[in-house]
Amino acid sequence: MDLIFKTEGTCAKEIIIKTDNGIIKKVEFINGCRGNVQGIAQLVIGRPVEEVVDRLKGIECRNGTSCPDQLAKALANISA
Repeated sequence: MDLIFKTEGTCAKEIIIKTDNGIIKKVEFINGCRGNVQGIAQLVIGRPVEEVVDRLKGIECRNGTSCPDQLAKALANISA
């Protein structure tokens, strides 16, 4: 499944996600702090969607959210 998620409250404007059978295959953040979002993306590849949602939801940076939190929200849309 492919998803383009429009973020809210972060420097990243959107997240492009590819999953297959509940496993994350690719994550690409558009904008954001390049090193941080690339690191997050690499750490979640190959992991189950539900695991990543559980680990990243609720992490705050500013505006009550963060790039990891927005990724969790995007992935929750996939698993719902």
